[in-house]
Amino acid sequence: MDSRQQQVKALYQQLLDAWNHKDARAMADLYTEDGEQIGFDGSQVFGQAEIYAHIAPIFEQHETARFVGKVKSVLFLSQDIAILRAIAGMVAPGQSDLNPKLNAHQTMISIRAEETWRIVLFQNTPAQFHGRPELVEQMSAELRQQLV
Repeated sequence: MDSRQQQVKALYQQLLDAWNHKDARAMADLYTEDGEQIGFDGSQVFGQAEIYAHIAPIFEQHETARFVGKVKSVLFLSQDIAILRAIAGMVAPGQSDLNPKLNAHQTMISIRAEETWRIVLFQNTPAQFHGRPELVEQMSAELRQQLV
């Protein structure tokens, strides 16, 4: 794995870590100034300030579940543009197992400027697999291997 791929994967992990530590500022700072986030519920937020304003109240008002993610691929469109695809699950506070209803496909587009990778777009899409429970279980089993 080359260093660019490691850096993009590290950026993704920083995003999950910021969420898991309920750190809205750290999370928003991972985006470009005009970055975009599309949430699990379809909400869209644009720019670091709006991302922070959207995420901070969630952390203040809710007991959020912890993300567990697994990178599936990193594709470079150029030396400085990457698309990361991952699967993710969530573990509710006080629980030790995933809630399969919250499994998701995650896509992160990032760019490198002045040797720093930043998120341009992060999309968190539910992986419900309507009518195909075996696919939900397959994804959950794969994510359970990431639980620590």
